[in-house]
Parts: sequence; structure tokens; C-alpha cells
Amino acid sequence: MRVLIIDDEPRARNFMRKLLVDDLSVEIAGECADGYEAIQAIKAKTPDLIFLDVQMPEIDGFTVLERLRPDEIPAVIFVTAYDQYALRAFEQHALDYLLKPFDQERFSRTLEHAKLRIAERKSTQPAIAQLLASEQRRRAYLNRITVKRNGRILLVPTQDIEWIEAEDNYVLLHSGKEAYMLRQTLSNIQNRLDPDTFIRVHRSAIINIEALKELQPGFDGAYGLELKSGTKLRLSRGYRERFFEKFGYPR
Repeated sequence: MRVLIIDDEPRARNFMRKLLVDDLSVEIAGECADGYEAIQAIKAKTPDLIFLDVQMPEIDGFTVLERLRPDEIPAVIFVTAYDQYALRAFEQHALDYLLKPFDQERFSRTLEHAKLRIAERKSTQPAIAQLLASEQRRRAYLNRITVKRNGRILLVPTQDIEWIEAEDNYVLLHSGKEAYMLRQTLSNIQNRLDPDTFIRVHRSAIINIEALKELQPGFDGAYGLELKSGTKLRLSRGYRERFFEKFGYPR
């Protein structure tokens, strides 16, 4: 089995090479330090399997795959520093991944699984196509929001926003101890945010699901939400069904 290692971190490449070199069933076809090299190497060396770093400068792992023809894409093991929430995308599409930092045991299990899939000749193309489509949709959403304050223009990363509050024709973006006012309706800002991360919980509130600490059932069938910052909000009846369905909380 011909294997190509793709990672912009030399230490990561060295570690994976050391774990592969003693495996007699593996031939290391090469190493790539960036996405440009990776595209050329995959086309030229036609590996059976690639260990592909997701987060690389200029051309990331997803873009590498997007620039290949479907028949050029080998079996893929993603190597990523994404957190567990982001990894749901990989799990949903049945792709293998290694979460940095990983150890030899985890690496070996993942490699053996890949060998079985390749030996059984199960195509990974449908899963990869679904993952790329999901990633393209995600990229269409805002990852920063521009706000004006005291004559300055600030860029607020959406990942840092805990919740968004409606206030007449404005919204307040709550990020840590800061609250940024933006002339925008709550519905408009919701349409530009990733629905896998932000969910409406009230007609006047959207939360970042990563900021949620706990769901608190009430005696009257109502639910309270407590964020990691200590902020308490209410999950209204009109948004409860979608909340439960999307995130699988017990009713």
C-alpha cells in the first residue's frame, strides 16, 4: 500500500513516518509540506492512501481534494487539530481522522482500519464528495462580523460570539465581556451564520451551541439555558422542537 504524508509541520511528518517505516505492508511514497506539493504528488505518485492535514496555509486539506478529479482522490485519513464539535462532520461522512496530538495506538488503529477498507475495495468517493459539499456550505457562512465602534472598524470572529440578542432593529453580539452593536435584524444575521454552530432559542436570542453549558428543565415544561459565561436564557416553546431535533437533547 503506497502512502503519502501531507502536513505542514515537520514534527508531525517525522512522527508519522517513524510509525509507518516498520510496517512491511506500507511503502512511503513521499512527504509534502503544503497543499501545492500535495496536489502534484497525488497526481504523479497515485498513492493508495494519504494522511492529509486539514489546516495548512494557503491551500488547506479540503482545497487539495477539491482540486483533484474524483478518480484521482485516494483513500484519505484526515489529520486535524479541530475540536470534537467540528469532528462531527468527519464522523457523519464515515471518513477516518486523527485528532492532534495522537499517539501510536490511535495511529495504528486508524491505519489498520484504512487497510481493511482498501483491501475490501470500498470506494470512499461518495463520503468525500459529501464532506467537501458540507465544507463548501460552511465556508459560505460568516466567520467574522464587521462592527463599528467609536470610529473604528472591528472584526469579531463568529467563533468568539456566545450569543446574539435582538434589540429593536439592532443586534448585540455578546463576546466575552464585550457586547458589539450592529444595525441588523436577528433573522438576517441568523441567515448568514452556520446553522451547525448557531441556533435560535427565542424570538430575541441566538446562541452559539459551543457556549452552552447546560439545559435546565423547569416545572412548567419550560427550559432554561445556562451558557459557560454564566448568562441565563430561556428556550421558548416555538424553538424547542428544532433545538431537540438538531442537538439530540432529551425531552
